[in-house]
Amino acid sequence: MKNILKPFLVVGLVSLFFVSCKQKPETKNETEKEQKRPNFLFVLVDDQSPFDLQTYDPNSILETPNISKLANEGLVVDQARHMGSMNGAVCTPSRHMIMSGRSLWRLPPSAEFQQQTEAHELDEQTIGAVFNRAGYKTMRTCKLGNSYPGANKQFSVVRDATKRGGTEETGSAWHAKQVLEYLGDREQGKEEDPFFIYFGFSHPHDVRNGTPELLEKYGAVNHTDKNSLPPANAKQPQLQDNYLPAHPFFHGHPELRDEERVSGVWKNRDENTIRNELGREYACSENIDIQLGKVLEKLEAMGELDNTYIIYTADHGMAIGRHGLQGKQNLYEHTWRVPFIVKGPGIPSGKRVEGNMYLLDVLPTLCDLAGIDTPETVDGKSMVPVFKGEKETVRDVMYGVYAGGTKPGMRSVKKGDWKLIKYDVMDGKVRETQLFNIAKNPNEYLPEHKRADEMETDLAENPKYADKLAEMEALLLSQMEQYKDPYRLWNQPQIK
Repeated sequence: MKNILKPFLVVGLVSLFFVSCKQKPETKNETEKEQKRPNFLFVLVDDQSPFDLQTYDPNSILETPNISKLANEGLVVDQARHMGSMNGAVCTPSRHMIMSGRSLWRLPPSAEFQQQTEAHELDEQTIGAVFNRAGYKTMRTCKLGNSYPGANKQFSVVRDATKRGGTEETGSAWHAKQVLEYLGDREQGKEEDPFFIYFGFSHPHDVRNGTPELLEKYGAVNHTDKNSLPPANAKQPQLQDNYLPAHPFFHGHPELRDEERVSGVWKNRDENTIRNELGREYACSENIDIQLGKVLEKLEAMGELDNTYIIYTADHGMAIGRHGLQGKQNLYEHTWRVPFIVKGPGIPSGKRVEGNMYLLDVLPTLCDLAGIDTPETVDGKSMVPVFKGEKETVRDVMYGVYAGGTKPGMRSVKKGDWKLIKYDVMDGKVRETQLFNIAKNPNEYLPEHKRADEMETDLAENPKYADKLAEMEALLLSQMEQYKDPYRLWNQPQIK
């Protein structure tokens, strides 16, 4: 009986083997699906302080539920900064650094003089070109001007226009429409190659003409009469804690547009003007959030959301009344820092990191996430080790520049809890030094703020911190040397 059953047993085992083999292609398809190359949605807004967002300031009344959800489901970098600028249009070198991964003083000429936009060898090593070569389908929509033209044209699909109005066609909805149409075309064409979308907005940069309903929500009006002040409204954001009616000394850039010629503000720093302008800023920022939500909803409907890295950031911060300033041409935290949020495959949920990143770290980080080679021309560092929890920061020291007005301008250096800002402007007529302990004075209060705590002020003149001041002065000089800063301040050894 055993001999009769044995052949049947063998046949049964062989059949089971072949059935198992037939199941392998399905397992392989599942593996391939799991290994599908990630998409990228890089969101860049124009002129936004991180402290506008509840993610960075829980007391903010600005409502951005989609951005807050990204932060809660993804990772927030607390210490993200732009390196600085050599001209008044701070966004121009900032966007060059984003696109190229290069540090401030190693950018092509178009970063300083927007008229010098002829082709440069670095253009081929920027985001669009790098991702094109890696097999990605690339698309961008953003404002026109004050950017990096040579890099912008590298994207396969370019739909750029400056949209700072308060309607669907003239405002942020226009940029969202370009992305939604592009995604719709991909869907209709059954495109399988991964995408890289550069989703740029023209707001909340002035002119901050928000939609009527959002302006009403934040109690703001598009004020245009120089001979009157905008009306007070209880719905408007409160003045920031570090608001001042005037900066204690001149910032060193005569006739600077942002400080003197922005419609609705001009040189005014009174409470009515600043609260109204904050309301306009918030109206524009909430609309950005609404438009971002439309794109995220579309990605989810396409089944692409979980396989897409979403990066949200700004080209630089903004003052709007803080420290008596209005624009982006300063090195206080509200302006030197930028929001930076990332969500996507393998990114920890609900995590905050210090980071110490510059916007020039964006390109190497994107390359690392995509698994493609970073161009040798890049100066920045990948943030992926920080995202993975392998380290808390990618560098210990942060260096900042504003040299857009009279030279050499402003310089800053930050290490740990301490920060130094120096001003050498107006042909030596304005030479100032500020020293802050950011841990105990995060708002960088000045003597004019009249705070009671000894640490909540500028400590540069306090003899108790003379050693720390000397240490930070030396650190600033070393950073200026490291990054090939072409200038020196009045109390530094001059370049020979």
